[in-house]
Amino acid sequence: MTLLATLFPLICYFAYNFTVPLVERYRPSLSVIMSIERRRWVANAARRESPFDAILSGNIMSSVAFMASTSALLVLAVLAVFGQLPALMSALETIAIDRVYSVQEVVLHLVVMLTMFVLAFFSFTLSLRQFNHFCIMLGALDHDPPPGEAEIDAVARLNSLGAQNFNSGIRAYYFAVATVAWFAAEWLSIVACLLTILILVHREFFSTAHRVAASAAVIATRKGRMEGK
Repeated sequence: MTLLATLFPLICYFAYNFTVPLVERYRPSLSVIMSIERRRWVANAARRESPFDAILSGNIMSSVAFMASTSALLVLAVLAVFGQLPALMSALETIAIDRVYSVQEVVLHLVVMLTMFVLAFFSFTLSLRQFNHFCIMLGALDHDPPPGEAEIDAVARLNSLGAQNFNSGIRAYYFAVATVAWFAAEWLSIVACLLTILILVHREFFSTAHRVAASAAVIATRKGRMEGK
């Protein structure tokens, strides 16, 4: 039970990242809808010459860089805890609800927690790199003659890849909360993971933001068809 509760956040993280793309084939998530909007962004950017798109890209990269820096600090914080195990074990005696953990169990759990933050760090840094490549490709678009559909799709796809990895890093943060709940009780970590999955599913498929983004995408599609006529 202790081993399952320790590994459960990591299992849920990988399972969620694997399952959501399969579900998106039948019901578009908020991320899928925003990928359509990213494609519209690139298509519109190809028709204008202004610093507006560079400003938007810079704001996105600043957010990703902040999260990557935070992940690095959290990794260092968890590593520092390994040097304070006696103090940690003493603190756990006061917050644990129904049992006392051994040093080996706590060390293993800290390794899992460290893994979560390392995964978040790599996701954010990869996202930052992809958004950087997106900025270069966006700046390389030739406005005369305008780029073709294939080039616009390629640039938009790179933007979407950056967003996917950013979302992956955010999910690692969410499931890392469950690793913290483990210190209070094993079952609390499992409950926290299940609640996290419910929250993520709601935000991706049933939230108000999903409905608003879907409505905007439908309106934009209708407008494009009318202009095409």
